[in-house]
Order: sequence, then C-alpha cells, then structure tokens
Amino acid sequence: MIATENIIQQPLSELVKDCPPVLDFLSAYRLEVANESFAALAASLSAEFWNEFETNADELAGQFVDFVEGMQDAASVQQIHSLEVIGGQNKLGEPEACNLLIKPGEITCIVGPTGSGKSRLLADIEWLADFDTPTKRRVLLNGELPDENLKSSFGGKLIAQITQNMNFVLDMDVQSFLLLHAQSRFLANADEKVAEVIDLANQLSGETFDPTTPVTFLSGGQSRALMIADVACIGQAPIVLIDEIENAGVDKRKALEVLVSQEKIVLMATHDPLLILQADRRVVIKNGGMHKIIQTNEHEKAYYDELFEIDRKMQQARNFFRLGNEYHGAF
Repeated sequence: MIATENIIQQPLSELVKDCPPVLDFLSAYRLEVANESFAALAASLSAEFWNEFETNADELAGQFVDFVEGMQDAASVQQIHSLEVIGGQNKLGEPEACNLLIKPGEITCIVGPTGSGKSRLLADIEWLADFDTPTKRRVLLNGELPDENLKSSFGGKLIAQITQNMNFVLDMDVQSFLLLHAQSRFLANADEKVAEVIDLANQLSGETFDPTTPVTFLSGGQSRALMIADVACIGQAPIVLIDEIENAGVDKRKALEVLVSQEKIVLMATHDPLLILQADRRVVIKNGGMHKIIQTNEHEKAYYDELFEIDRKMQQARNFFRLGNEYHGAF
C-alpha cells in the first residue's frame, strides 16, 4: 500500500509500476508519465490546462490520490471462495429441506416447474437475503454474512445477472460501449479486452456483428452473447446469475465453459436438459422451497453426450432452413 504523501511526491514512472491504472488517469487529462512527481507535473501545467478541464491543482491532486487509493483497495479486495444459501421456508411455511453451497468454477442449476420459485432463489442471492425476504433465507459469502465493504467491492458489482430480456437504449456503437465499460474498470489493456469481448460474443451468438454496429441494432441473441462475453472478460463480478437463456440464441455450452474458466460462481435457472446435465449439480425447487440437491452422476454425463448430438443436428437443421435452403436427403 502506497502512503498518501508518497502518491503525490513519488516519481510517476515508479508509481505506474506499482499501480498501472495511473496511466489511464493521466491519459484522461492528456498527460504523460514522467520521472517527476505528480505534484511537480501539476505545478508545471498552464492556465489553459486548468481552464479547459475546469479544475485546479488542489482538486486534481485530490482526485489523483483518491484514484490511486481506490485502485489499491480494489487490488486488495478479498476473494469469494464460497456462496451458501441457508434454507428458510417454502410457500407452505415448511422448512426448506436443504442448504446450497457453491464454489468458484462450479455450475449449479435451479430446476422446477414454471412458477415453482426458481427466480425467487436467484433474487434472494442477488439481494444477499438475510431473513428479509418471503423465504426467510440467508446468503453467506465465505461462510459469513457479507459486510458493507464486501458488498461494495469488485467495482461495486459483486453479482452480475443475465436474463433473456435484455435490450439496449444507449445510442452508441459496440466498441465505444465496451471501451467505456473497460475504462470505467481502469483496465490497463482496455483496447485488447474490447477486441476479446467482441470476438467471443461473435463466437457465442453465431450471428457476427461489427465493432461499429450500434448496440440498439443487435438482435436478442447478439445482445445476450455480448453481455455474457462482457461479464466473462471485463466484468469483475465473481457471482453470475442466469435466468433461462435456453432460447436466447447463444452457444449455451461455450457460454458456460467461458464463465467457469474465469472461476466465476455460476447459478442458473433453466428447463434445458443440456444445461442441467452440464452443471455440477441441480437444486430442485418444490412449493417455492429448496427440496433437494442432485449431483450430476456418470450416467447423466454420458446421456449429455447423446443429447448434445441431437441438439447439434437440430441447430444444423435450423440454420439450414432459415437460410432458405431446400432439403433433398442431406445437408
């Protein structure tokens, strides 16, 4: 941790080594890294600079110190090693039959009939329930109730949620939108991350789009593919909640593999047997409560391969016919 007085007096070239995002702060004011300190750099700036950015030396120094300290706090934030849902009660007022424990790199599905309470479980986790929801559940992170510091960590985004109903209203192209997000996270390699997200989103959606495409022009599948790629590559949220993306027009298998590869905790409400069997476990919801937890067994994993082949053929047929082709015995 760099002492506050040293942030202003330490040569910028050395400070950048300890805190690379300093480059982004300087770039925002069109300043360059030098061997001099920030205090010396600020003292050399012209009246035109202060007028242009409508600030002064004291205000800019204060912003700089806050920025560097914020980056240090973000770098030292504790990791999420586990998420646990302590059972409360179902719709009948009966105690839930089990608790749910998930660790990074694991996929857990929530299954049950429509209206059974799958989305309620996701909502309880998103709100970090503490006996304050209809189910009376409690959500623990790393075995404890999360304090305010943990809740506000990870850039203020502890939990990311992806649903089928996602629409953009921002008048901005894809590249600019992603760059804005990457820069808000103070990523040193923002341009590289943006390119990575666009490439991954195009792989997930199957409908390629250009970086200059306005986000409002994206189809539903492209929008969700973009959000999944963004959560995986740029977003800092360690917990990802997914609410029924089976009909979202994305490569579901690859989407989950990408999220898991980033050591995210993934919890997903779904009716899709492919997604259910790709998961490590599934929690069965009955009467609004957690009824039981089933670990995916070896027979189910083998059956997954059969279903995947059927799904692949369906996708092939779907793409074939929607392109206006006629079937004559073979694709």
